Amino acid sequence: MKKAYVLINCDLGQEGLILDTLRSIKSVKEAHGTFGAYDVIAEVTAENSEDLRKAITWQIRKLTPIRATLTLTGIEGQK
Repeated sequence: MKKAYVLINCDLGQEGLILDTLRSIKSVKEAHGTFGAYDVIAEVTAENSEDLRKAITWQIRKLTPIRATLTLTGIEGQK
């Protein structure tokens, strides 16, 4: 199982819409509003790297109110 955290900047006032939409996407396991440089953080999982990339690229980053994202992926084997 592959996992990534997607940090999201969205249009002002659109955080609720983004959170509702993210929570309806199967690959999104958790989504939360945040304080600081980013508006929302989402935990995304998939069976493999290609499915993870597709979910982030085509299901999350294409949402209209999203202005920018930063994706963080884990390093396997690191303790």
